[in-house]
Amino acid sequence: MNHALDILNKYWGYPDFRPPQQEVIQSVLDNKDTLALMPTGGGKSLCFQVPTIMRPGICLVITPLIALMKDQVKQLRDLKIKAEAIYSGMSSREIDIKLDNCIYGNIKFLYLSPERLKSEIFLSRVAKMNVQLLVVDEAHCISEWGYDFRPSYLAIAEIRLLLPDVSILALTATATPEVKEDIVSQLNFKESAEFQVSFARPNLSYRVEVTEDKPGRIISLISKINGSSLVYVNTRKKCRTVTLALQREGLKVDFYHGGMSANDRSKVQDQWLDGTTSAMVATNAFGMGINKSNVRLVVHYDMPDHLEAYYQEAGRAGRDGADARAVLLYQQGDMEMVRQRKEREYPEISFLREIYQHLANYFQLAQGSVMEDSVDFDLEQFSHKFQQKPLQVFHALKKLKLFGYLELTEDLFQPSQFYFTSDHQLVYEFQIANAGFDPLIKAILRLHGGELFAHPVNINESRIARLLQWEPQQVRKVLQNLHDRELGIYQAKKDQPQLLFTTPRQDPQILVFEKKSYEARKKRELSKLQSVHNYVQNNRLCRSLQLLEYLGEISDNQCGVCDVCEVKRPAIGPREIISDIKSELTRSPQTLNGLAGNLSSLDQHMVAQVVQEMLDQGEIVYDSLGRLAIKDLPV
Repeated sequence: MNHALDILNKYWGYPDFRPPQQEVIQSVLDNKDTLALMPTGGGKSLCFQVPTIMRPGICLVITPLIALMKDQVKQLRDLKIKAEAIYSGMSSREIDIKLDNCIYGNIKFLYLSPERLKSEIFLSRVAKMNVQLLVVDEAHCISEWGYDFRPSYLAIAEIRLLLPDVSILALTATATPEVKEDIVSQLNFKESAEFQVSFARPNLSYRVEVTEDKPGRIISLISKINGSSLVYVNTRKKCRTVTLALQREGLKVDFYHGGMSANDRSKVQDQWLDGTTSAMVATNAFGMGINKSNVRLVVHYDMPDHLEAYYQEAGRAGRDGADARAVLLYQQGDMEMVRQRKEREYPEISFLREIYQHLANYFQLAQGSVMEDSVDFDLEQFSHKFQQKPLQVFHALKKLKLFGYLELTEDLFQPSQFYFTSDHQLVYEFQIANAGFDPLIKAILRLHGGELFAHPVNINESRIARLLQWEPQQVRKVLQNLHDRELGIYQAKKDQPQLLFTTPRQDPQILVFEKKSYEARKKRELSKLQSVHNYVQNNRLCRSLQLLEYLGEISDNQCGVCDVCEVKRPAIGPREIISDIKSELTRSPQTLNGLAGNLSSLDQHMVAQVVQEMLDQGEIVYDSLGRLAIKDLPV
């Protein structure tokens, strides 16, 4: 494995692998079909990136997460490693060129969504690629027992028939025993190996709190935290209302959901990441791929739909290994409210046919016609036009996607991009022959250089316009003209959901909906919801052990820090509290709120009493910054 360590150090600067990265990489190099269960943020990507760089050929990475695709492609390109991605919003011509580059252009990684696997343009090219490894990220999506089942993932097994000698690496952060078994079966594993990091998080205190005043409890929790917090809610409306309640208390809080503009999403995300805002209130659209290590608190304002999602979202706290808390707030009526919402997520089959017909009319698609490129989709406008409720339409679209009739990207921002599909000499000859294009070509080459000939580059039409003293619209027009003349590919920015019919348009009455499968899936989701309710109600067994048991990991090591374990602990008296306070303040001076937050597992009233007594006796003092400190201890 010395060569693997050399690659790791050369490109990523790490001196060694984390468990079980080295073992997974060796399994991949041995051409074994491999299943690896590793937590988000645990370095899954290195398990396929390192062995791919070590060997000739390309790695196909199948993932449903567009944000992850774009982020990893950018990171690889920054390391001078050739990578491409194919996802909704791209023109068929752009996809065509990218696939050709994967055959002839020494590309090492191709990221694509599972919906693209059945497209004719991909199937006609993949057999010509020198594929050395097939990677399935979020592999739980292939299992009907998984919490995010996607039928499009089932096409991966068919791709394996075209690539019989290529091994597969399946990656996921969470999977129950049924899901693991299903992954191995659905992907037709041959000689195989399985690796799993323990799901236990010793530094994370899981807690369930019953309260009739959720906003008030969140204010109390966040006020005591010395670090960042994350609050999950289940609607966009609650994002705003909960945030306003916290802001009225003077807390530095903002909110995030998929309905915001790309600029607003990026702004609030960056401010949370750099600590400008201490807390983020968000729907589950936030968090995937977010790498922030010092989150001390994750609160679930609403009951999650399933324990797999809860484990992942709660696990965004304490990634630095320091103590952190995950609090699930609960009140009477929550279970019934979530159950009703889950029922609404499964419209009648007749309604699915109706919405499919409306979509065909909306996009003026004749029967048998094919939608070659994805298009912008305005849910509100569509719903108004056909006099439907947007939320009901949204659920119908999700189910039409589930049955494989369309592809819907709900949350996509893609900046404007351009790159030359002609070589340097042809571009130069074009400039000579077409003087009107010369200023713009020189300007974008000055701004972006030779990268424009290697892969799509993010461009800013306003910046180019300022350089040329043109209007931005003129820049867009000339770039589009270059695109039309097939000198390059210009993709104007997109900031709306993208929709694509994945099969030729059909008569809605002959669409195949497997009702038994549909009802069975609904039943499974309600069963998973019941598992969450059981977790909330069970105040006898350690929370960590409950989660581990659900995920198929058997352990009898109680965490000792969850709300259940705390109740079983002997009462802590003043002497122990004095010791804990001294221990905290020996490390560093702290504000009273900060100290209380770090000692949140203790009786807060008793902590306040002991602090006052220690101040009265001169054992601790306030320093010049108003922080509690041990007397005469250097700071």
